[in-house]
Amino acid sequence: MHRMTEFDKSVLRILLKDRTTRQNIIWATGDYEEYGDAYRAKSPIMMELVTGTNASMVQPRSTKAKSSRTSRTKMKAEVSTPSWICNRQNNLVDAAWFGREDVFNSPQNNGWATNEEPIKFEDKKGRRWTDYVDARRLEITCGEAPYLTSRYDMQTGGPIKVKDRIGFLDRKLRVVSENTSDEEEWVKWAYRSYESIYGFEFQGDSLFLARKNLLCTFVENMWYRFEREPAQEELRRAARIISWNIWQMDGLTFTVPFGETGKEDCKIHDWRSKATFLYRSLLKKE
Repeated sequence: MHRMTEFDKSVLRILLKDRTTRQNIIWATGDYEEYGDAYRAKSPIMMELVTGTNASMVQPRSTKAKSSRTSRTKMKAEVSTPSWICNRQNNLVDAAWFGREDVFNSPQNNGWATNEEPIKFEDKKGRRWTDYVDARRLEITCGEAPYLTSRYDMQTGGPIKVKDRIGFLDRKLRVVSENTSDEEEWVKWAYRSYESIYGFEFQGDSLFLARKNLLCTFVENMWYRFEREPAQEELRRAARIISWNIWQMDGLTFTVPFGETGKEDCKIHDWRSKATFLYRSLLKKE
């Protein structure tokens, strides 16, 4: 489904959190400044600015006016990657991991045909389904995160069914659904799926959409698997993971947007070691 799920205020507060500054993420774009000082580029995205009568303020790129899309492409190099291209590129990553091609689907022209049979894994260390779920994936400058979850086609805005989705997270959740026998085990490994995918984005509106897309994916997959909606605490836990793993960052300076190097370097979290560290520390020293 394309339409965003409406979330409780306690969940939205988490989705708007910047784990580096301990404040809210900021707009980091001038697209909304005509609406007042609260919408300036360096202003935080407050909950009241994106809820209630303002709930439709932030829209996916596919629904924005052509002039706005063109401007964002020129000013911020924002582009819309078609889902079929995302799929082919994600397939290349999986082909390297599995050692075989077309594991989840078979590309067909500007689309794909989903492989309906359960995904096969080897019964050896490093190649089990649990290893696939834990394998880390990062989408840089992620925008609305189409490489992580493909809830809708980025160009047309048309919805994509859960069973046919092609994002890294979508694939992990499919594997979880195929290999778990009850809700408790499914939820455990669904969280692990979220803990293993990462993404960063400069513009706050796109980041907010990415986070909401990932949380909607949690809701939709639980409904697809068990025909129930997550409890509020389940949503809050998923939101906390997302707020850490999908963060706001200038990809050139590794700081929060407009931040000062050394003082506002972005922090990320490793859920397996339970350690928090600077993203910059991951880079190889020259």
